[in-house]
Amino acid sequence: MKFETDYIEKLAQIIDEKGLTEISIEDGEQAITIRKELVVAPALAPTAAPTPVASAVSTAAPVKEEVVSTAKKGTPITSPMVGTFYKSPSPDSAPFVNSGDSVNTGDVVCIIEAMKMMNEIKSEVSGKIVEICVEDGQPVEFGQVLMYVD
Repeated sequence: MKFETDYIEKLAQIIDEKGLTEISIEDGEQAITIRKELVVAPALAPTAAPTPVASAVSTAAPVKEEVVSTAKKGTPITSPMVGTFYKSPSPDSAPFVNSGDSVNTGDVVCIIEAMKMMNEIKSEVSGKIVEICVEDGQPVEFGQVLMYVD
């Protein structure tokens, strides 16, 4: 069975709608991977200074800020996959954790939905939730900080 053009276009549309950068599907002996290429706008004035390069790559600055602030905020809990973040098991349920709550190693702190599968994310450390960095229903990337535990 071949992957049809309509199916491939639908996958590309899902990537755009969910803010994903890549999606892979395997069906028996066939596999397809669709990647969204990030295009960086060229600098307006050609210069040799590194400043335009740093400003053109908008994702580089926030990553550096997170690394610097990690020491102040505590241990990060990061997303093990690309998907959608949910802070409660259902829309009408209470969140697994809130800022200020205490957690133990192995406690479920959130859910990441990936390809219609709900994946419980458990804390790898014990402590107090200092900050929840993601909004409910927001798409997350692999390795993105979800929350900090002190």
